Amino acid sequence: MRKSYRITKAGSLNNLVLVDEELDCPADNEVTVDVRAIGLNFADVFTILGLYKAAPKSDFIPGIEFSGVIRQTGKSVADHSVGERVMGSIRFGAFTSRLNIDSTYVIKIPEEWSFEEGASFIVQSLTAYYALVRLGDIKREQTVLIHSAAGGVGMYANRIAKKIAAYTIGSVGNSSKLEALKGEGYDRVIVRDGGFRNRLAEALGERKLDIILDSLGGKIQKESFDFLAPSGRMVSYGATDFASAGSRPNYFRLARKYIGMARYDSLNLIESNRSIMGFNLIWLYSQSEMLKGMIREILALRLPRPYVGQVLPFTRLKDAVRLLQSGKTVGKVVVTV
Repeated sequence: MRKSYRITKAGSLNNLVLVDEELDCPADNEVTVDVRAIGLNFADVFTILGLYKAAPKSDFIPGIEFSGVIRQTGKSVADHSVGERVMGSIRFGAFTSRLNIDSTYVIKIPEEWSFEEGASFIVQSLTAYYALVRLGDIKREQTVLIHSAAGGVGMYANRIAKKIAAYTIGSVGNSSKLEALKGEGYDRVIVRDGGFRNRLAEALGERKLDIILDSLGGKIQKESFDFLAPSGRMVSYGATDFASAGSRPNYFRLARKYIGMARYDSLNLIESNRSIMGFNLIWLYSQSEMLKGMIREILALRLPRPYVGQVLPFTRLKDAVRLLQSGKTVGKVVVTV
C-alpha cells in the first residue's frame, strides 16, 4: 500500500487528493523505490493547474523528481540492488510514497548527499546544462544573463558557467534574494523592477551579451533580447510570468499576458544574426542514454551540492506547491516523505 497525491481533474490545486492505493510489483526492467524526498518544479505547478500540454488531464499523480531507497528489483535489473539510495526523474508520478520506474531513470545518490539534495539535482542540473552547453554552446569569457538566478536551475546554470570561465549576470524578482546569492559567485546580480532595462545596461557596461537563459517569458524576456549581441542565443525553458498564485488559473490574466507577449520576426532574426531556442526537458525523457550521459558530465564538473532552500513534510505537499507559486523561494523546495 502507498500514499499518493492524485489529480482527479487538472485545473485546480484543490483537485489534488491524498489517497491510499496498491502498487503492483515492478516489471522485469523496473525497480520499486520507497520515496524519501520529492523535488518540486514549476512544471508541477503548471501540471496541476492544467496548463502543461505534456501532462495528462485527469486521474494521474503529478511530480517528476524524487529520491529514495530501492525496495525491490525486477528480474532483468542487474545494475541496481535492494537498499541502494537513488535519485531519479519520472514522466509524472513522483507525488507518492512508493513508485515503480524503469531502472534506466535512476542513479545512485553520492554518498555525502542527503535525500533532500538528491531530489534537488537531476531536473535543475539537466535543464541548466542542456540550455547552456548543448543549446547555448557556451564558451570561455562569454557573457550570460541568467533569469531566476536564485532558483534551482539558475544556481546550477551559474555554477556551470563559472566552471567554463564565463561572465554571469543573474536577475531576481526582488531584493530579498540578493543575500542568498552572495556565495554563488555571480559577477553581477540585478533586480527585475521598473528599471530593469537600465540596470541590465549598467551591468553589461562594454560587454556584449552572448547568451540569455530565460525562464520568465513576458516583458522582461523581450527587454533582455533587445540587448542580445549578433550571434547571441536566447534559450527559453519556462514561462513563470504566466504562473498563477492561487489554487486555480486566472484565465483573464493569462489571456492578457498571452496577447501582450513578445513576438519575434524570423526575418529580423536572420538580419540581426540572433537566435531563440526553446526546450522542455520532458520531451527528452525517452532519450535516456543521452540524459544519463549529461548527468555523468555534470557530476564530473564536481559542482557544489544542490541548494535546498525549503523543506516541508509530505502531509503539507499542497503548502509546498503554494510556497513555490509565491515566487519567494530560494533554491529548491523539497517535500520529505
